[in-house]
Amino acid sequence: MKIFVAGATGAIGRPLIAQLLAQGHEVVALTRSLEKAQTLAEQGVELAIRQSLHFVNADVFDADAVKVAITRTQPEVVIEQLTSLPKTYTSESMSAASALNTRIRREGGANVLAAAQAAGVRRYLRQSIAFWAIPGAGLADEETPLAFDASPAVAADAHIVTEIERDLLGNPNLEGIALRYGFLYGPGTWFAPDGDVAQQVRQQQFPIVGNGEGVWSWVHIEDAAIATVAAAERGNPGIYLITDDQPLTVREWLSAYAKWLNAPPPPQVSVEDALRISGADAVYYGTQMRGASNAKAKRELNFQPRPLEWMVNSTVAHAS
Repeated sequence: MKIFVAGATGAIGRPLIAQLLAQGHEVVALTRSLEKAQTLAEQGVELAIRQSLHFVNADVFDADAVKVAITRTQPEVVIEQLTSLPKTYTSESMSAASALNTRIRREGGANVLAAAQAAGVRRYLRQSIAFWAIPGAGLADEETPLAFDASPAVAADAHIVTEIERDLLGNPNLEGIALRYGFLYGPGTWFAPDGDVAQQVRQQQFPIVGNGEGVWSWVHIEDAAIATVAAAERGNPGIYLITDDQPLTVREWLSAYAKWLNAPPPPQVSVEDALRISGADAVYYGTQMRGASNAKAKRELNFQPRPLEWMVNSTVAHAS
């Protein structure tokens, strides 16, 4: 198939391109600059570039340019992976990046979606988020309501996720698929050994809040790419939670992660101190977040995620 990828040089975009090419697809990658396109070449896909990877230059905020790019290339499938996230994972940097990230997801995504529809694209996949379900017992699935009444940033993102998913899944002219990814780890992510969170953990700047009962669901960046290709090829329209098999409380995963990094054990802070120092969102992440079930992705996409790498030799049991 000919597949158009918007956000091709992002965290998921890079391994996604490699997976698509490995499966024999022709890929058209949208990029704002030739410099960003060059990063793919530097990752060892020079032969693939000559054979079946093509670049088009357009700014996703330029609706006309995006429309021309998709109309000219005539893809069967569009995969949208648009985000604008900072290199550092702190409340300050995330807050500073929020406005552009929201704009690129809403406005940029809307431009790509409209262009795809105008070009007669058959299938459209959009990146979404797996960890905004309402707090509660057990694991959330695709039908679980999102946390509109959570802490400020979480609630805002839950509304954005709902909006962009509704725009896609409610479009009768496209086979729309929303891929809700778990927390991404692996090369190029915050949680890689050379990533920002790893550095914070080594410096004991990433604490366990309260009892650390917030449950996080993870997915390796390459597994996210593999699942995306499977969804493009044979997924049913609708929502998929793309996470691994081992949702873990913060207390469990962060302790094991620190040990894996040969870092000191993470410090613990009270909910009151966390509220004062880091705010309500940090408390939500640490104490209320709900894990996600990957049962649908495993059943329909034959998704087989790898174990969380820093838990492989750990005796910590997974959360349920």
